[in-house]
Amino acid sequence: MSAETRGTARDRPVPKFFPRSLFFPLFCLSLFFSSGTLSFAQRQETLPWWYILEQGKFYFRGGEYGHALLSFEDARRQRRAMYEQMERDFIDFLSLPEVRRLGDSLDRIETYAAERSYDNVSALLAELYYRIPRESFSDSASAALGVLGGLKDYPEAEYWIGETYRTEGELGLALSQFRKAYELRGLFENPGSDLDILYKIADICKIRQEYNEMERTLLLILGQDTLWSEESGSFAKNAMIRTLENEGINRFLSLYRYNNTAVEEAHRLLGFYYYASGRHSRAEEHLMFSFLIQNTVILEELIRREYDYEFTGLRALSDEINRNSLLSDYASKTEYYRTIYYLGTSLFGTGKAGPARDFWNFLAACGEAGEWQNRARAQLSGPRVDRAVEMP
Repeated sequence: MSAETRGTARDRPVPKFFPRSLFFPLFCLSLFFSSGTLSFAQRQETLPWWYILEQGKFYFRGGEYGHALLSFEDARRQRRAMYEQMERDFIDFLSLPEVRRLGDSLDRIETYAAERSYDNVSALLAELYYRIPRESFSDSASAALGVLGGLKDYPEAEYWIGETYRTEGELGLALSQFRKAYELRGLFENPGSDLDILYKIADICKIRQEYNEMERTLLLILGQDTLWSEESGSFAKNAMIRTLENEGINRFLSLYRYNNTAVEEAHRLLGFYYYASGRHSRAEEHLMFSFLIQNTVILEELIRREYDYEFTGLRALSDEINRNSLLSDYASKTEYYRTIYYLGTSLFGTGKAGPARDFWNFLAACGEAGEWQNRARAQLSGPRVDRAVEMP
C-alpha cells in the first residue's frame, strides 16, 4: 500500500456511527487501561511467588475467580522459574574444575562458595536448607542438587487452581489438579494438606457417581487411622465390636474413647456407602468408628466445660447436646443422628437385633433427630433392612 493510499489516521474517514469528537478521548482511555494492565503484569513479575499465591487466595475469597486463577498460575510459573535458575547456577558451579576437585562434599563446596564470594550459590544453598533439613543430604552435593530440582513443583498452587475450578463447577479439571497436588504432597509446607486433598477428591468422585474411586480414596485416608488399619489394632477393634454387639451402646461409650477427628468423615462416608451397597458388616465397622469419634469429641467438650462430668447414658448425652449450640452444630455437621440410624440398621443386617433396637429406641424418643426419628419408629413397628435411598 502506497503512502498516498495509506494516508494517516487523521486523514482516514471516521465511520458515520462513530463521532469524531469521541475518538481522541476513547483512544486515550484505551492507552490508560493498556498501560495499567502492563504495569500490573510488571508488578507481578517483581513479587515473590508465595506473595502472588496469597494474592490469589484474596481474589478467590472475594469471588474474583478469574484473577485468582491467573495469580495461582503466575505463582506456579515464578516458583518454577526461580528454582530452575538455581539449579542451573548450581550445576554451573559444580562444573568448575576447582570445584570438581573438592569431590561430593557439600560442606567443602559450601565453604568454597562462601570464601570465593559465589553469592548466588550461597543464597541457593540457604534457600535449600530452609526447605529441607541440611542433615538429610548426608554431606552430598549431588543429593542436594537432586532435591533442588524437585522443588520446582508447587503443590499449593496446584491445589488452589483445583479449588478454583471446583468452585466454578469444572469438576474434571479440578479432579486433575487435586490429583497432581496429592502426587506432590511431600512438598507441602502445612502438615495435613494431603488429607484435605483426598477429601476433595472423594467429594468430586461422589458428585460424579464414581463410587469405586470414592471408596479407594477414602480408604487411603483411613490408612492414617492406626486403630482401624494396623494389624496391632485388630484386637482392640474386635473387642469394641463385641462390646457394642453384646453389651449395648451405653457400655460401649463407657469403655471407649477415640478422638481421631481427621478420619471421622471417611469412616462415616464409607459406612453409608457400604450400607447402600448391601455390605452391612463393613458398614457396621466404619459407622461404629464414626459414632465413637463423634461422641468422644462431644464428651471431651462437656468435660472441658465441667471437669467432673460423667457419661451416664446416650439419652442424657443427647440432652446436653441440645442445650449447647456448639455441640448441636457439631452434631448437625457430622450427621450424628443419621450415623446412629444406619449403625443400628447395619447391626440388624448382621443379625444383631438387640443392639439395633437400642439405637432405634433412642432415636424414636429423640425429637431433634428429625426424619431419623420417623424411620426409627417405623423400624420398631416392623424391623427390616430398609433400602438406602441416598448415597453418602
